[in-house]
Amino acid sequence: MKSSWAEFESWWREQSAKLGDGAGLRILSTRSSSPSLEALKAEIAKKFPQSAWIEYEPVSFERAIEGARLAFGQPLVAHYRLEQADVIVSLDCDFLGLDTLSAQPVKQFAARRKPEDGRELNRLYSVEANFTITGAMADHRLRARSSDIAAIAMALARELNVSGAELKVLGQGGDRQQKFLSAVAKDLLAHRGKSLVVAGPRQPAEVHALAALINQALGNTGQTVVYTRPPFAVSETLASVKKLADDLNAGRVSTLVVLGGNPVFTLPAEADWNALFRKAAVAALTFDENETWKAATWQLPEAHPFETWGDVRALDGTASILQPQIQPLYGGRSALEIAALIAGREQRRGHDIVRSYWAAQWGAQAEQKWKQALYEGVIENTRFPLVDVKADAPRVLAAVQNALKPAPAGIETVFYASWHTLDGRFANNAWLHETPDPMTKLVWDNAALLSPATAKKLGVKDGDVLEIASGGKQIRCPALVLPGHADDSISLQLGFGRSACGRVGRGVGHRVEGLRTAANFWFGPAEARKTGATYKLVTTQEHHTLIEPITGLKRHNIVEEFSVEEYRHRAEHGKHEPHPATDLFPEFDYSKGYQWGMAIDLSACIGCNACMVACTAENNIPVVGKEQVAKGREMHWIRLDRYFSGDEEDPQAVVQPMACVQCEKAPCESVCPVAATAHSPEGINEMAYNRCVGTRYCLNNCPYKVRRFNFLNWNKDIPEIRKMVFNPDVTVRMRGVMEKCNYCVQRIEEKRSQAKAEGRRPIRDGEIVTACQQACPADAIVFGNINDPESRVSKLKQQARDYSVLEELNTKPRTTYLARVRNPNPELV
Repeated sequence: MKSSWAEFESWWREQSAKLGDGAGLRILSTRSSSPSLEALKAEIAKKFPQSAWIEYEPVSFERAIEGARLAFGQPLVAHYRLEQADVIVSLDCDFLGLDTLSAQPVKQFAARRKPEDGRELNRLYSVEANFTITGAMADHRLRARSSDIAAIAMALARELNVSGAELKVLGQGGDRQQKFLSAVAKDLLAHRGKSLVVAGPRQPAEVHALAALINQALGNTGQTVVYTRPPFAVSETLASVKKLADDLNAGRVSTLVVLGGNPVFTLPAEADWNALFRKAAVAALTFDENETWKAATWQLPEAHPFETWGDVRALDGTASILQPQIQPLYGGRSALEIAALIAGREQRRGHDIVRSYWAAQWGAQAEQKWKQALYEGVIENTRFPLVDVKADAPRVLAAVQNALKPAPAGIETVFYASWHTLDGRFANNAWLHETPDPMTKLVWDNAALLSPATAKKLGVKDGDVLEIASGGKQIRCPALVLPGHADDSISLQLGFGRSACGRVGRGVGHRVEGLRTAANFWFGPAEARKTGATYKLVTTQEHHTLIEPITGLKRHNIVEEFSVEEYRHRAEHGKHEPHPATDLFPEFDYSKGYQWGMAIDLSACIGCNACMVACTAENNIPVVGKEQVAKGREMHWIRLDRYFSGDEEDPQAVVQPMACVQCEKAPCESVCPVAATAHSPEGINEMAYNRCVGTRYCLNNCPYKVRRFNFLNWNKDIPEIRKMVFNPDVTVRMRGVMEKCNYCVQRIEEKRSQAKAEGRRPIRDGEIVTACQQACPADAIVFGNINDPESRVSKLKQQARDYSVLEELNTKPRTTYLARVRNPNPELV
């Protein structure tokens, strides 16, 4: 039955009067760093002293904070300065991927992977179960089950003699793991104060404490890692959730208010949360019609962050004012406004709540500081001061040794956030579902990832459905073999198998949360067996390969890789000799005016897909769905090709972004019968959409396989609300038309017009930024005028690492690549 905010507020006033001291009131929210919301929480606790506010995140980083508490006696957040670290050791931490809360680690890490900058390349060691993008960037990688990481961390601490008076390498080498740890320990000791050990969010607090101790012993604390207090309230989440379940089951909760998230779907599987939620009056503020919304008494629409006022603290404590970009489209309200209602405030508009909080902090200068904060985006002098810490190593080591238990033998399951859905909150986002997973290249699905050896032991191949059981619970999920995955480990991605959400995400993939209990929240022992059923998984790994279509000839030197020593030799002796050119086409003079080009640094690129999603948003690229992707009809203008090299069980990986390379002698142009694709005077291979008749000759003749054809009308019958997503500067293409990357020509024309309006000045270097370049957190993509010898792109193209893909075809691409450079440890080569 439809209702209104006025009716809900009336109900709440009646319910609030019955609550008394709040013994029957529980508030369940997602974690927030909002200072204004924290103040409202204090008001609610004062009004309802017996109530409880529980914060829960399915993908949380609280174990790192608890590790700091164990090491230093207080909850702290570690801030890593990766740009200052010469040697980095990652213990089950995908800090370049989803195991971080910001893109800053990517930018810092990538800044030390560019040999031309004159600084020594950093060296990365990774120990992990799943093959992550951090593992793919590692110079050395050790496969290990997640439950074995604690023993490896302890072995590394012993190898460094962390508890002793003098740091020294104690081991003598032996098996592969011991050899790895011995080499790592020597490297860390050789770079005291310039090294770093990081642990991932799946690891227990004791492993984070060990990492903190190792960093302290190496003199890294204060150099490559610093600490501040957390920007949010710290609580024992799983213990609080268990108490909530007990209280609901015992009838001690009369009113439950849910502020954001989807707890019915994501809470630990010990309890039947759907049934428990029906034992109280539940008011759920949710962003979409999810599982929690279905179980609620009052279903409240949550406003998007772009629709509301608010405030937030960054990880370092810096506060910002969140300003709405648009009025709420569907009458939604924020958690801040609902909390104000619970607290009994008269003023309940987000703007008034935030402004009144900060006015109280600023006093007489409130008006001036408010305007300054809105203008600058951040509030000055709100960054938390660094905390000076020192751990009692022997005491902490003893506590860690007592707490850590040997990992049981056999298969274990490990839960990971998904690149498609995170924890399920983005399950209705078609852009993310169609963007391939960086390592598996899987789309529109999740799978049980396992190593080739484990797959052989279980007798399964890609698509075979596994039954996985743990703690009396079981799920079914199709298998996908991933080279480089740890043996006896099964990686499961969260957020799929949604029964209630928008039409995009409903029923996509397989729900694994049914196996996730508080005891095995991140990983735990399990049993797996082949069911005999099969399921179709779709990956893009074999799509648009650069194999010669007629002869089947495999191209070479698509990706070039060097060690540091090989690069130095190449830099000293110059670039390789170019292939002798035989031209069938007349030359064109490109020496005048603007000539656009791009350079992509494979040493910096981490394969995170940010460029692909940015291109989708900028260029109105349609979503085609799983069935069409299976036919090779995905429409992305840029793809990320992932290549494995070496042994299948323990390979290395490299990722190469590939879009139209804007050939000066473009094979596509010569075969188009209607001149729908032609060259501009500035070197861009352009498309005239209204001239294209869809012969697809150009697609067949493109050696880089970067052209996309609209087999169907993907944009038919689009509702008005979805049209707001489109970029008005880019044409929406129709059925039967070919399309591809055009270097964001709309952005080039925008800056050309701006330069003309400002007195016909030249376009400055760096003024035009393509969408992929703008989104890249690693600064791996550089675009500019190659006719300007002082432009950044021109200088990169003069580097010894610069090369052209398929140079032997003499297509003269404007997009070139900088070869991947690795920095291996000579002891482990």
